[in-house]
Amino acid sequence: MSGAVWGLIGVVVLILAAATAAGQALSRQTDLGLNTGAVTAFNARVRAAWVSCCLLAGAFVFSPWVTVTLFGFISFWALREFITLTPTRLGDHRALFWTFFLFTPLQYVLVAQDQFGLYSVLIPVYAFLFIPARVAVAGDSKRFLERIAKIQSGLLICVYCLSFAPALLYLNIEEDPQSKWRNAGLLLFFIIMVQIADALQYVIGRVYGRHAIAPNINASRTWEGFLGGSGCAALVGMSLWWATPFNPLQAAGMSLLISVMAAAGGLTMSAIKRDRGVKDYGTLVEGHGGVLDRIDSICFAAPVFYHITRLLLTP
Repeated sequence: MSGAVWGLIGVVVLILAAATAAGQALSRQTDLGLNTGAVTAFNARVRAAWVSCCLLAGAFVFSPWVTVTLFGFISFWALREFITLTPTRLGDHRALFWTFFLFTPLQYVLVAQDQFGLYSVLIPVYAFLFIPARVAVAGDSKRFLERIAKIQSGLLICVYCLSFAPALLYLNIEEDPQSKWRNAGLLLFFIIMVQIADALQYVIGRVYGRHAIAPNINASRTWEGFLGGSGCAALVGMSLWWATPFNPLQAAGMSLLISVMAAAGGLTMSAIKRDRGVKDYGTLVEGHGGVLDRIDSICFAAPVFYHITRLLLTP
């Protein structure tokens, strides 16, 4: 990895250490009248950020294949959480088998092979045509559209969209053959900015939020938190431009884009949970729900960030 990537990892460690210290200090100051639930949720987010960044940094030590494999496992688990959120019928099981054990791993194999022309259409074209046809062959027409839409939506969000995060490692930004290793900084920058945008929108929304964006879906997501958090995230992203191929203005703009898409992802996935009457997608991440609860923002931001970066920086 390049020196810029190591420098970015150092910045992340310092930020997380400061956030951990602040969270622990706030949790002990019971006489300040703080919302204990908000402090607990903040500490849970910080712990999840530690786990995410440590896993990603560890994967960078090896090869891009390891990073892609890590995201593949995350996709598989997130898709499992999404599908188990609602009941399935016997006629769906064969389609789900191919969804989990063919299309999901194949998507990441193509990403690792840098086959953009194939992985960019595998799921939205071939998988989306295969799923309704396979369910129809099973002969069960009850709630047909609802059933195939659920499978397609899960595959799109949990696998297709998320796969564009490790695909950043293979963008040919420079002619230098070692550029793919330096692209680790671009992926790390993306993950960091998603986490920072989420945290800033949450904290500012808790402190200054008065007007909920969609109170029936998620009352904690406010316009004040969204606007304030996105603006602050843009400033943070601009200050980290040195670890990316972007200039300062581009880094600020891309950070703002990440913040907007992260908020859209969080709100959309909250709407699905409310529709199904559950609080979290799972219980794997202690104190903060399942895997999908932690990557919903990444799933929505990854394909947009990838395509805009490809448009701006590739030949």
